[in-house]
Amino acid sequence: MGAVTVPIYETSSAEQVRWVLQDSEAVVLFAETDSHATMVAELSGSVPALREVLQIAGSGPNALDRLTEAGASVDPAELTARLAALRSTDPATLIYTSGTTGRPKGCQLTQSNLVHEIKGARAYHPTLLRKGERLLVFLPLAHVLARAISMAAFHSKVTVGFTSDIKNLLPMLAVFKPTVVVSVPRVFEKVYNTAEQNAANAGKGRIFAIAAQTAVDWSEACDRGGPGLLLRAKHAVFDRLVYRKLRAALGGNCRAAVSGGAPLGARLGHFYRGAGLTIYEGYGLSETSGGVAISQFNDLKIGTVGKPVPGNSLRIADDGELLVRGGVVFSGYWRNEQATTEAFTDGWFKTGDLGAVDEDGFLTITGRKKEIIVTAGGKNVAPAVLEDQLRAHPLISQAVVVGDAKPFIGALITIDPEAFEGWKQRNSKTAGASVGDLATDPDLIAEIDAAVKQANLAVSHAESIRKFRILPVDFTEDTGELTPTMKVKRKVVAEKFASDIEAIYNKE
Repeated sequence: MGAVTVPIYETSSAEQVRWVLQDSEAVVLFAETDSHATMVAELSGSVPALREVLQIAGSGPNALDRLTEAGASVDPAELTARLAALRSTDPATLIYTSGTTGRPKGCQLTQSNLVHEIKGARAYHPTLLRKGERLLVFLPLAHVLARAISMAAFHSKVTVGFTSDIKNLLPMLAVFKPTVVVSVPRVFEKVYNTAEQNAANAGKGRIFAIAAQTAVDWSEACDRGGPGLLLRAKHAVFDRLVYRKLRAALGGNCRAAVSGGAPLGARLGHFYRGAGLTIYEGYGLSETSGGVAISQFNDLKIGTVGKPVPGNSLRIADDGELLVRGGVVFSGYWRNEQATTEAFTDGWFKTGDLGAVDEDGFLTITGRKKEIIVTAGGKNVAPAVLEDQLRAHPLISQAVVVGDAKPFIGALITIDPEAFEGWKQRNSKTAGASVGDLATDPDLIAEIDAAVKQANLAVSHAESIRKFRILPVDFTEDTGELTPTMKVKRKVVAEKFASDIEAIYNKE
C-alpha cells in the first residue's frame, strides 16, 4: 500500500527502540507483548512522531481486530489507486543495522530491491520455494535474511513457520516438520556439537566420530565423481545408526537448509550433506536486501557462499574487500548522506567484508575488513578462520581472537554450559563446579589446548594462537556480548574483558 515498514528486534533495549523510533519517525508501532507496549509507553515523550500503538498479543486490544474495523469503511478503489501509484524506486522498508559497531543506521530498501531479491531466490532455488514446501525460519523477523526469504516463500505459496527460541527448537521441528530450515551458522554448529556431546555422554563418542568423518568423506567424494563401493557401504550403515536419527530430530522431512549471516565452514557443510541435509550458504547484508550471492540447488560448491544472484555483480578490490552492485543494493542510509557517500566507490557498494572469487565464479568470505588484527610484528590476521575452527569443538561456545598491536595472537574462550555438565561427569569433576571454578583445571586446559592446536592447523605459524584464556561466563545477548543473530560484539568483549586480554600478554 506504500507504507514503509521498520522492524525492531524483540530483544532490543529501551534505548535502541527509542533511537529507531526517533530516527525513522515511525507513526504507528505494532507491539507484540505487554512488556513491549509498556516500554513504548514509557518512551512516548521522546518519540513525538508516534501516533498509535497496536498490540498483537497480551491484554491490550487486538491489533488485527482494530485494523479490520478501521479498514471496513475504506473504499476498494482507494487501495487500487495506492497500488497503481507505487513506483519501483519507492522505499519499501527501513532496516537498521544490528550495530556490532557504532549506532545503527537505517538501510533504505526500495520496492525494486525486494523484487530483485525475491526473483533471485526463486531462480536459484525453484525446488525449495514451491507450493507444498514447509519452511521454518529460525531467525528474528527483524533480520534481513528472514524477511527476504519469507517474502520469497509467500510469493511461492510455501507454508512458513517462525521461531527464534533455541530452547524450543527441537519441539518446534517435531510439530512443524519442515522440509527446509533457515538459520545462522551458530545454530547448525550447536546442533552438531550437541549430537556429538550426547554421543560422548552415552559412551558412543568414537562411533559418532567415525560416522561424522564418513559423512564428510562421502560428501567430498560426491564432488570428485562419486563415492566408491566401500565408502557407500560404510555410509549406508551409519545412515541407519546415526544420520537417520539426526534427520528425525529435525522433524523427519527436512532435506535442505539455508544458512546466512556468517560463514558455515566447509567441514560442517560436508557433514550435513553426508547426513542427508544439504545446507545452501548465501552472503548478504541489510544493505543488499539479504542475499547478493546464493548457492544454487544445481550448482553447489561447499565452503563457498555461491554466485551472485541475477542482475548483480561482484568485484574484489586491491585490498581484498568485496564490492557489489546491482538490483539488490540499497538506495542509501536514511537521513545520513555522509555515510551513504562513504559506503560507495565508483558506484560499487563497499561491503566491509574480505572475499575471494575462484575460477568458477564462486565467492568465499574470509573475514571482516575492520576485524583484521595487525600484530606488533606487522602480521595481518583474519580472526574468523581461527574462531570458526574453535567453535567446532563441542565444549567451546564462543571464541574471540585478540592480538592487535601485541607480540602474538591470543584467544578468549567461553565454555558451552550444556556440554560442560557432561564433560564434568566424564572427567570426575565436582558436579556443582562452575566454569570459573575450573578455569585453570589441568584437564579443562588440556581439552581446550587440543582444540587450539587443531585450529592452528588452518593458519600459518605467525597467525596461530599462542595463548588463550578461559572466561568464567558465556556470552549472551542479554549480557550484551552478542547480537540478536548470535554474532559477537568485539568492542563490547574487548572492553568487558580487557583485564583478561592483558593477562594473556602479561604472562609472556
